[in-house]
Amino acid sequence: MLPDVKKILYVSDLESGSRPAFRAAVSLCGHYSDSRITYLHVIESLSGTTRSVLSNMMEKEEMDELLKKGVEQLSEKIQERIERFCADELEEHEVLSLKNINARVEEGTPWRTILKVADEINADVIVMGTRKHSSIGQMLLGSTATKTLGHSKRPVLVVPLGTK
Repeated sequence: MLPDVKKILYVSDLESGSRPAFRAAVSLCGHYSDSRITYLHVIESLSGTTRSVLSNMMEKEEMDELLKKGVEQLSEKIQERIERFCADELEEHEVLSLKNINARVEEGTPWRTILKVADEINADVIVMGTRKHSSIGQMLLGSTATKTLGHSKRPVLVVPLGTK
């Protein structure tokens, strides 16, 4: 059994079929009074090649503004998803409400950013989904969940999702 859980870091890839992992985070939150969920989505950083190509087409300020607008739109989309989840799946008497959920969008290498945010908020547990990959794909690419598990100093709850 986990010790008292106050801060849950839920990591989303925003793909369809990720609700079971969020349900697990919500369920965990419901078992502990005064617990909160930080809903995190990580945008992978652009590669050097991509940045170079874009810098030939637009100024740095334009790229920064485009990224800022993209993050704002993504944050709005996440907030809508959270609200829709609460409306669809939570009943009036349930402990969790929108005030218990904080949404964040960060840029970086996903597993490193997850661990960085977990440290920043002092998360008691990380909850994330993982999709089944072919064994070759898993070997070549690895998965964010595997890397997070391998480097985390805190408990990680991994929820199996559909195939990708």
